[in-house]
Amino acid sequence: MRMSKREFYHNIYSGKASLYQSMIAAEDYENHLLTAIQSFVNLTGARVVDFGSGTGRIPLLLAPFTRHVVALDLYRAMLLESRLVQTRQKLDPLLVQADNRAVPLDPNTADLVTAGWSIGHMRGWYPDDWRAQISRVLDEMFRVARPGATVIIFETLSTGALLPVPPTPQLAEYYHWLETTWGFSCNILSTDYQFKSAEDAVHQMEFFFGAQLASDIRSHQWSIVPEWTGMWVKMKA
Repeated sequence: MRMSKREFYHNIYSGKASLYQSMIAAEDYENHLLTAIQSFVNLTGARVVDFGSGTGRIPLLLAPFTRHVVALDLYRAMLLESRLVQTRQKLDPLLVQADNRAVPLDPNTADLVTAGWSIGHMRGWYPDDWRAQISRVLDEMFRVARPGATVIIFETLSTGALLPVPPTPQLAEYYHWLETTWGFSCNILSTDYQFKSAEDAVHQMEFFFGAQLASDIRSHQWSIVPEWTGMWVKMKA
């Protein structure tokens, strides 16, 4: 029986965290994410909360510049992998295992609240009530943000595409809803991966993105794999 998308990602996030970390270590080699965040937020002395942190992509990026970072994730395996990366980089975000829809944090405490490539999964996992489920996450993000704080959501605008575009109609609907119902503004970033070779790119990425991307990488001989990221931003009143 073919596994569902939810089962597919559960298997990766609960059992292949080290493979996932190895792949994303090659992402955004030109460092556009940090530059974009800094264009909206003064990170010096900031308190940051990151929802759905995975192996720590956003917290580890921001930790050298901020006062305090809390990294939240549902999967213990991802947090353990994040701890290994923290140790190597001599950084110390606080790791907390939690569901994005109910986080054990006080209200009005964060200067910046982020969520990277996490919330969008719920669009497919809860097809009948995704708006209600995602609204619970957004409510929590704004609850922990202090007045005047910035809330940023990162989501995919395709990997292996030459132009930025939502990879599915379902994600396009979710992105439109973020902008029209919740009032987020969208910024488009190039976050390309850089690998040693095209074959290295296939080796690192196929388990997550599948055979079609692997075929495209080989066809184009990409050692730099194009990727686009949407950055949705809103300030808390």
